[in-house]
Amino acid sequence: MAAEGGSTRAVVTALAANLGIAVSKGVGALVTGSSSMLAEAVHSLADTTNQALLLVGGRRAKKAADEQHPFGYARERYIYAFIVSIVLFTLGGLFALYEGYHKIVEPTELTSPLVAVIILVIAIGLEGYALITAAKAANEIRGGRSWWQFIRHAKAPELPTILLEDAGAVTGLVVALFGVGLTVLTGNAVFDGIGTFVIGALLVAIAVVLAMETKSLLVGEAASKANVAKIREALLAEPRFDRVIHLRTMHLGPDELLVAVKVTVARGTLAEEISEATNSAEARVRAAVPIATLIFVEPDVYQPSLSGQ
Repeated sequence: MAAEGGSTRAVVTALAANLGIAVSKGVGALVTGSSSMLAEAVHSLADTTNQALLLVGGRRAKKAADEQHPFGYARERYIYAFIVSIVLFTLGGLFALYEGYHKIVEPTELTSPLVAVIILVIAIGLEGYALITAAKAANEIRGGRSWWQFIRHAKAPELPTILLEDAGAVTGLVVALFGVGLTVLTGNAVFDGIGTFVIGALLVAIAVVLAMETKSLLVGEAASKANVAKIREALLAEPRFDRVIHLRTMHLGPDELLVAVKVTVARGTLAEEISEATNSAEARVRAAVPIATLIFVEPDVYQPSLSGQ
């Protein structure tokens, strides 16, 4: 799919950018002694690890269904995205908070701050390019939704994760630049520590948002309201189905939807006619919503006096 290709391209772009940035920031931290630079180096290392995890998750999700996992492995993408939030929280956020606190309590003078400034400016450019790449890929599927709505309701975890990580990276770099700059201007290294602490708080916040959204996907989210309406319409287009008693949907993965529906048929309808109607309805549903890969239709006779119908 084009959307999936865009997600992969955004992930690979972010991975390549962060790998180079992590190395340059690490060298800069050793040369300058800046805690902001060190926090950003660890941040980029965490982001690089996360993007590799997203690629692994996407690859493992393509495994064919087997006897032990009859519904397939599509949720691997959600599991690896959840691991990403844990890595970002621990390796990125908590480390930066600790380093910032340590630098505030025991400030140390920066050496060669110009090196830090140059590296940060270059990193802002590279991270900005990665963010633009992710934003372009997201715009292909975002529709009329706001960015926050897209992040909240997207069923594929890769693009929202990359968008949040890249936006956090650019913001963190700007904060680090201010921290280093104020330290140079005032001669007070506490500003470098404050910048590091702010970066840590930002990463923790992003990690919490990612964890909450991915947890919802892991538990099992229903199809969008638009797709539910299309499925219902397709079912009722079958002449031998009188009504939809209830309809349940759940995403097994971003591009795999489980549909379970109970419909009514007229009394006296032959089994052969019900079978034909069911096959016809399933074909209509798949035509209307192609990601509906698993469809279970239960025919029944409508009895409003009975509960559960």
